[in-house]
Amino acid sequence: MIPMLDLKRELADIGDEISKAVDKSIGETKFILGPNVKEFEKNAADYLGCKYTAGVASGTDALHLALKASGIKENDEVITTPFTFIATAEAIVYCGAKPVFVDIDPETMNINPELLEKSITEKTKAIIPVHLFGNPCRMDEIKQIADKYNLTVIEDCAQSFGATYNNKQTGTLGDIGCFSFFPSKNLGCYGDGGLISTNDENIYNDIMALRNHGSYEKYYHDRIGFNSRLDDIQAAILNVKIKYIDKANEDRILAAEKYKDIIQDSVSYQKVENKSKHVYHQFTIRSEKRNQIMSELQKHEIASAIYYPVPLHLQKSFASLNHKEGDLPVSEKLAQEVLSLPVNPYLEDEEITIISEIVKLASGK
Repeated sequence: MIPMLDLKRELADIGDEISKAVDKSIGETKFILGPNVKEFEKNAADYLGCKYTAGVASGTDALHLALKASGIKENDEVITTPFTFIATAEAIVYCGAKPVFVDIDPETMNINPELLEKSITEKTKAIIPVHLFGNPCRMDEIKQIADKYNLTVIEDCAQSFGATYNNKQTGTLGDIGCFSFFPSKNLGCYGDGGLISTNDENIYNDIMALRNHGSYEKYYHDRIGFNSRLDDIQAAILNVKIKYIDKANEDRILAAEKYKDIIQDSVSYQKVENKSKHVYHQFTIRSEKRNQIMSELQKHEIASAIYYPVPLHLQKSFASLNHKEGDLPVSEKLAQEVLSLPVNPYLEDEEITIISEIVKLASGK
């Protein structure tokens, strides 16, 4: 069996170091906003090249609190992509705002900047571009449009820790960056965890209060907040793993290039802009014979996954938006054709070769 992600191989590699860090955290008995959280926030800020970071309980909470700190409220509109995990749009709804879905570029699979302006109204307050599968969005164009209409840009970096655009880290290209440390992520902990990045001191201060019951000072609550704090044990794990993130991402990039070298033009791939460094949280192919490829991989006990089978605008949870099939045709077509193959820092060359040959054969090219 070849899984999508093999955390057991990771544990065999750096498990001893992680165990020591966890044991130390437990021994210090400072589990809520403890020393490892503060250390990780500093490590993450240094890595990303931003002034401030705040650890929160999950990537979903990162988006929610970022929107709240940006002043998003009931009846506001926030533009985003329908081709993403539901958390991106859920967070908008949590604020009482309306998600406005804009179709994607068929090659990058990211939100299409050329379609943004016609979706902007007087109610539009923010844009959430998603760096899908670790592939940075065309942030120059997105930021230019946002500046023109005075909109906040909140980057969904759940899948893109370590990805760059114009040699700048994702999460520092807009006003706020939101990260997830779900175990499968490029930088993942062993539970839930998230992070918010910003260079705006006011936004940072608001988020620090919002994550801790609206408190700027202990037992004094200036606003209604939330309980969303990165766990100290998870932060201890992240402090170990962030030291290896560049090597891990380079290994993912090498694996993706090996796939392309063998599979060649049997399928199509997510386009990477010249300005971008794609870190391949997922290595996603596109083929009209997606289902046949997936079935053949299953016969050989090789995992694969469809991200995402139903675009958000067609999900039952967003039925109130009154979308119908055909509204966002690129997203709908890709949902029928995309397939993600195993890609992780511990994937062996022989495994890549086996998977690639099956994909070629099943694609019929």
